[in-house]
Amino acid sequence: MEKTVLVGIITNDQGYKKSMDYLQELEFLTVTAGGFVNKVFTQKLNNPNPKTFIGEGKVNEIRDYIKDHEVKTVIFDDELSATQERNISKIFNCKILDRTNLILDIFAQRAKTSYAKTQVELAQCQYLLPRLKGMWTHLERQKGGIGMRGPGETEIETDRRIVRNKISLLKEKIKSIDKQMHVQRGNRGKMVRVAIVGYTNVGKSTLMNLLCKSKVFAEDKLFATLDTTVRKLVIGNLPFLISDTVGFIRKLPTQLVESFKSTLDEVREADLLMHVVDITHSNFEEHKESVEKILSEINSINKPTILVFNKIDNYRSLKIDDDDLTTKRTKLHYSLDEWKQTWMAQLGDNVIFISALEKGNIEQLKKLLYSKVREIHITRFPYNNFLYPELT
Repeated sequence: MEKTVLVGIITNDQGYKKSMDYLQELEFLTVTAGGFVNKVFTQKLNNPNPKTFIGEGKVNEIRDYIKDHEVKTVIFDDELSATQERNISKIFNCKILDRTNLILDIFAQRAKTSYAKTQVELAQCQYLLPRLKGMWTHLERQKGGIGMRGPGETEIETDRRIVRNKISLLKEKIKSIDKQMHVQRGNRGKMVRVAIVGYTNVGKSTLMNLLCKSKVFAEDKLFATLDTTVRKLVIGNLPFLISDTVGFIRKLPTQLVESFKSTLDEVREADLLMHVVDITHSNFEEHKESVEKILSEINSINKPTILVFNKIDNYRSLKIDDDDLTTKRTKLHYSLDEWKQTWMAQLGDNVIFISALEKGNIEQLKKLLYSKVREIHITRFPYNNFLYPELT
């Protein structure tokens, strides 16, 4: 495994706790990509240094650590500008990645179908375009004087033109595949469509496999599923379509949101969403908001939604001793019953707690799904009302 160090900053807007949570997620991303994290560096800064992202003292500290431990890669938690990446590379003399680049690399590893590979390649080209200048510093001829005129800038412009042309070709290819997929979706008739959405690694594929008895790839890693999988599911005697979609993540690169919007057509065209949330994660509320933000971007936030809290078999709340009068009680100390009395109570029967791994409350989920799909189906086909009685 490739030796790496992680670097993050603690700002006024992003306090210590949130920064540690982001870095923990970055470590999970690194392991998913095939790296091993040697050390995590943090620094308190109001604003990132425009030249090196972090301060000079921290730069020297990391540089010495890299030399002493033969580290191959340094990964930053935020997106670096082309200038920052170029400056840091010269100082550290090793591979420099930011969060965006790392996620793009994982997507490239995970993409299996031609469609997914094309989307990832488009995102990579869009990420690469503004960073081409740094790759041609050895040919620059902009300083003036004798012997300093040459093809440097021409080389850069040639490469930019090649990448721009590549982006245009990839966009055209995606449009062509989109048309084919639109026809495929149209051929599914008027069946009710349900899309499973949620943060990455919350158990969407595991739930899909359980409901449909299918074999969608599921793994305890981020972005295990990139390609949308659609299956027919029958509950009672009511048939409908259910799809497993790509997971979302905080600080999702804008290039990926743009290039994968076409994949999210399954979400856009769905009649009902199943939003799966990992109740065991300390920041599951923020994860939920991140997903809802992306749903809002693709105009899908107002669709009928079932909120599915998964992994209840693994939920553990923090305990406070009765004699401890100093520790303040927070949401981390809530039991599942207490959570159900919070804002979740306002959602009525649109909320359910399950364990996809242990099959806990799955029958109740199926009944809820049947009820919601039946409402949509009867609205669409009123004359079929007698065919689908209420499940008891």
